[in-house]
Amino acid sequence: MATGSLVDSSRFPFQLGIATGQTEAWGMIVERWRAIEALGFDSAWVFDHFMHAGGGSVDDTYLEGWTALAGLAALTPRVTLGVLVSGNTYRHPALVAKQAVTVDQISGGRLVLGLGAGWHEPEHRAYGFAFPPPGERVGRFGEALQIITGLMRQERTTVAGRYYQVDNAPFLPRPVRPSGVPIVVGARGPQMLRLVARYADIWNIVGRPEDIRETAPALLDACAAVGRDPATLRWSVAAWPGRLGFDPLASPAAYVDLVGRYRELGVSEVICMWQPTLDRTSLERIAAEVPGLK
Repeated sequence: MATGSLVDSSRFPFQLGIATGQTEAWGMIVERWRAIEALGFDSAWVFDHFMHAGGGSVDDTYLEGWTALAGLAALTPRVTLGVLVSGNTYRHPALVAKQAVTVDQISGGRLVLGLGAGWHEPEHRAYGFAFPPPGERVGRFGEALQIITGLMRQERTTVAGRYYQVDNAPFLPRPVRPSGVPIVVGARGPQMLRLVARYADIWNIVGRPEDIRETAPALLDACAAVGRDPATLRWSVAAWPGRLGFDPLASPAAYVDLVGRYRELGVSEVICMWQPTLDRTSLERIAAEVPGLK
């Protein structure tokens, strides 16, 4: 384990990804995803929103994430792909599992299933989705993870939960990979981190290096509480400009520095946001640094 690292990440390859959102015309989104793949990035991501959750007008274009991802899965041959992250409050977990395995089939086994408890209250209010208090959202999310992992890994699944129920539910087709679809959970609070330790293959946090250093002890405690080796949990960071206070894709030097700081902590996947205002030439400059970083 490297000096300064908070966890041993040596079993995971180091990867770099790009998220685009769905705020442009379909043809432009496809063009961006093809560029991400051609430039050598490892993963590409959309978001699970129905309108802007920050930084844009609520009257702007916003395509639905899972539908868009299915189309993008059919139009890209290599890149790992996912929704970062799918809000549990928007869909029944059995539906999410079926959507996920369908996209996994379309992509030939390239899906990573990003999941979260749901957080953007204005969106829920605008579209009529119930927005329970935090404790209930975490409780619902825990049951959702139980159902989704059960459906993905078992021939039949029965869960009689407080919030969700499935009764002897079959689930075909299976995920393409024998190991299943990797699950990434976006989380920061103690209760959510316990769900990460129990169910996730990948922990994702939106934040700066300082945020990871601050949150990691609670995650390591959660792993210890469920008897999980923390080295089996991959760490992923979403380096969004709004959280960082700058756009790391606007400067190769800033990108290289930031990626290095994350990697020193034990992060093995860094995902940045390709904002519509950033042109392809700027991303090409960043891509030129990718081989050296990996």
